[in-house]
Amino acid sequence: MPAADARPLLPLPDALARTAEAVAAYIDGAIAASGAPGERLAAAMRHATLAGGKRLRPFLVVETAALFGVPANRAMPAAAALECIHCYSLVHDDLPAMDDDDLRRGQPTVHRAYDEATAILAGDGLLTLAFEILAREEAGPDAGVRIALVASLARAAGVAGMIGGQMLDLAAEGRFGGGAPLDLPADEIIRLQAMKTGALLRQACEAGALLGGATPDERESLDRYARAVGRAFQIADDLLDVEGEAGTVGKAVGKDAAAGKATLVGKLGVEGARAELACLVAEAESALERFGKAATLLVEAAHFVAERRN
Repeated sequence: MPAADARPLLPLPDALARTAEAVAAYIDGAIAASGAPGERLAAAMRHATLAGGKRLRPFLVVETAALFGVPANRAMPAAAALECIHCYSLVHDDLPAMDDDDLRRGQPTVHRAYDEATAILAGDGLLTLAFEILAREEAGPDAGVRIALVASLARAAGVAGMIGGQMLDLAAEGRFGGGAPLDLPADEIIRLQAMKTGALLRQACEAGALLGGATPDERESLDRYARAVGRAFQIADDLLDVEGEAGTVGKAVGKDAAAGKATLVGKLGVEGARAELACLVAEAESALERFGKAATLLVEAAHFVAERRN
């Protein structure tokens, strides 16, 4: 059973900020200790990771682990490793060969602030740093748990998860062979997005459950929550691309339709997508019922994901 949560319950914005600050400090220290030669590569890695962001994925690691009495400092290596993976994926996703974006979090993307070669290497550096962090004893005294964390993150980030989802996304745009964008049915769009976006969000909750020694039933409840949040996150992101303003969102908008991307907003329409969002938030809440008040911040995070403006 989950441990009683004796921590003071912070408002969600404060809790997110607390985790964001701790994760940034941890990653900054890890980059400093990484042995990157010269300053340019380390600076590009810092540009990719320390330029703000919601830090939702590490927040989910910390808060899921907290359900089982695991303090934030013990969850921090797993949280930071996941954020390194997420940030590496953004660096590569922004490259001209992928989405060709100039802005990320309101600042120049890494290949614009530096150059394409440095951006590729900075992304590679963050990818490998993530697994170095998880291999260290500070990631957990139990070697079996550390191995499980490495396997979990590799699976979520790899060809059966984020990378595979990105490949499906590019194929749906008609990027290979000069074809036209594909008119995917809704179930295939959901599968694509569950891999590209949802896999890392699910891994965040899986990591917290692994650190906390959750039972199979508890892990299944948390996975239901994470799957719902992952789908909600992508729908909200697609709505921002349709309705948002670049200055608020922090990156270019209106690119999905121009690129022929397969999205549920395109398939369901704005109102249909908003109705789906409401259903997904309800599903996330239902999945956490067994954890009671200890899961308050996780419930609030599901609403935050659906209502975000950047």
